[in-house]
Amino acid sequence: MRALPANAGGWSNAAGLILAAALVLALATASIFIGVADMSLGALVGDGEGGGALQLLLVSRIPRTLAIILSGMSMGVAAVIMQMLFRNRFVEPTTSGTVEAASLGLLATALLAPAMPIFSKMLVAALFALAATFLFLRFVARMPSSASLLVPLLGLMFGGVINAITTFLAYRYDLLQSLAAWTNGDFSSVLRGRYELLWIAGLLAALAYLAADRFTVAGLGEAFTRNLGLNYGRILAFGLSIVSLVAATAVVTSGAVPFFGLIVANVVRMMVGDNLRRALPWVALSGAAFLLACDIAGRTLRFPYEIPVGTVVGVLGSAIFLYLLLRRRARLG
Repeated sequence: MRALPANAGGWSNAAGLILAAALVLALATASIFIGVADMSLGALVGDGEGGGALQLLLVSRIPRTLAIILSGMSMGVAAVIMQMLFRNRFVEPTTSGTVEAASLGLLATALLAPAMPIFSKMLVAALFALAATFLFLRFVARMPSSASLLVPLLGLMFGGVINAITTFLAYRYDLLQSLAAWTNGDFSSVLRGRYELLWIAGLLAALAYLAADRFTVAGLGEAFTRNLGLNYGRILAFGLSIVSLVAATAVVTSGAVPFFGLIVANVVRMMVGDNLRRALPWVALSGAAFLLACDIAGRTLRFPYEIPVGTVVGVLGSAIFLYLLLRRRARLG
């Protein structure tokens, strides 16, 4: 009798994941065929302009859709790992200075080594992001546990200071246009040959799933983790390295998407719980579906013009962020 509910729950979870994957596939198909250029079946298989349509499909539409899926999956996974390690539901790369530090790293490479390969630029940006994330962790460690609502506000101020320094340097050296591309998520310029770094982010998300149980234990606190014989410092360094590399890859490829991980991670954790082994597949699929939906909305609301996906997610994310903060404050009150 006990095996039936457990088995039913497993089938229910598997069925839900299959439905979520089908939704991602449907949104990806819609994303491929939305745009000014004709992507009808006749244009793809016909003569004349059909060759141009097929080339556009392979060079632009499919790479863009793959970039959105990989970004959504990896950024959602990075956010939920960060929330678990910081033990705070309002922390994610865009509310902790991680993304801003990655932008500062890219600016440093543009000023000091502009001919550096794109992969090396990503590594430099990841190092800047990792340093800023560990510094923010030190700030959070000095705060009382009852001040959980102040943690994201501190992160926003910390990121604002880094962004102010970055903006000043970009203005001083006439790089404001490049900075705008790094700080506002936009997939319109993604082409074949310019998105492949995101496969690294996808691989990092898979590695996070393999270490999900360790992240779950680390989220229960340092003392509990050490009592189980695990090295808390190594788990923390590994998790934050994944977060920093994902953030740097996203910034290099398509720019930052504010509050994205905050929305996806909180919604999934409210539905599935805090066990990362169970939650991460849902986070990955939900992140891909949500980012695809926001990108499709940005491409259709003012068709044939396009609203950057960072703007769409930023509007939705800021509203949801305030709602979650006020909801948490009402509970504590």
